[in-house]
Amino acid sequence: MAAASRVPVHIVTGFLGSGKTTLIHSLIEQKPVDEKWAILVNEFGQIGIDQAMFDARDDVVVKGLPGGCLCCQLAFVLQAALVNLLARSKPDRVIIEPSGLGHPAGLLDLLRGEAFQDVVAVQDIIATLDPRRLDEARVREHDTFQDQLNMADAIAITMGEQASSAQHQQAQQFIGTLWPARKWVYTVEEGGLPVSLILDSGQARQQDQPAMPAEHQALAASPSLEGAFFDFPPPPGQPQQQTATALGYTSTGLRWHPTERFDLDHLAHCVGELPATARVKGVFHTTDGWKRFNRADGALSVASSAWRQDSRLEVITPESFEHAALIAALLIKLHASSVGLS
Repeated sequence: MAAASRVPVHIVTGFLGSGKTTLIHSLIEQKPVDEKWAILVNEFGQIGIDQAMFDARDDVVVKGLPGGCLCCQLAFVLQAALVNLLARSKPDRVIIEPSGLGHPAGLLDLLRGEAFQDVVAVQDIIATLDPRRLDEARVREHDTFQDQLNMADAIAITMGEQASSAQHQQAQQFIGTLWPARKWVYTVEEGGLPVSLILDSGQARQQDQPAMPAEHQALAASPSLEGAFFDFPPPPGQPQQQTATALGYTSTGLRWHPTERFDLDHLAHCVGELPATARVKGVFHTTDGWKRFNRADGALSVASSAWRQDSRLEVITPESFEHAALIAALLIKLHASSVGLS
C-alpha cells in the first residue's frame, strides 16, 4: 500500500504527569474540520480516567485502554483495539498516548510489524518533558524516562508557567545532549502545540531504537482480551477499589455510582492536600456539576466535564510510599465530602 494511503499514527509519549493529555487536547482544538481523529489512551492505572477527560464529539473517537502498559502488558489488547478502530471508525489520523510509564519500543514493534506495516504510517514521535522532572533523581535516572526522550523525534517542553527559568535552561541543555538532534523542540504555552507540527511531520526514524528494559519484558502478558474495565458502576454507597503495583509505582483506582454527589470545595481540598509526589486524576459528580480534576507535582486544576458514567479517581505513587495508608485516609475524607444521592 502506498505511503500516502496509510493512516498517519502519532505517538505522544512522556513520563507521568508531563502534560500529554493536555497537549493532545490542544491539538484537537486545532484539528482540521475535514479530518476525523481517533485517540487511543493507555493508562498505568486500573481505571480509564483520561478517557473521561475528553469531551464527546462526532469528529473525534476516544478509546481508553487502562490497567497496564500497552507496550508490554496490553500489546495484544492494543492490536485488537486498533484493528477494530480502523475498520469501524475509519479515522484520517490516529494519536496514541502511552502510559507515563510505558516504553515506546514494544508499541513501535507492533505498529511496524506485519499486521500494520501496510495500514499505518508512524509519524514523528513526540515526547513531553516537564523541566521540573530533571531535578528529581528518581525520575531523571529512570530507564523509561530516558528512553522516551531518546526515542523521540521531537520534544514538547510542557508545564512552562510552573517551571523556573533555571529549570527551563537545564531542560534545553539536557535536550542539547541528545543525539541525533531532535527535529524540533517547542516550549508549550497557553496556546498549546501548533497542530501544523503534526500535520506536516514526516515518518519517525527507525535507527538506534533501544531494547525494551527487562522490567517491561517481565510484564509481557499472554494474549488476552480479559480485564477489569469496569463496564458497570458500583452500587450507591459502595465505592469500588482496585490496586496494582508495577515498574516502581503503585496505582489505586476508585469509582462511585453516578448518583452520588460530592461537595466541590471539600473535594478539592482532599485532593489538593495529597503529597506532591502523588499523581492524581479524577472526574466527579459534585455540588457544582460534573468536574474533572488533574494534579501533577502538587498543582491542581479543576474543569467542567462531559463525563456522566460514574465518579472515578486514580492515585499513583512511587512504590516506596505508604500507599495503602494514604488511600485508606483518603477514602474516609472523601466519604465526608459526599452529600448523598442526586
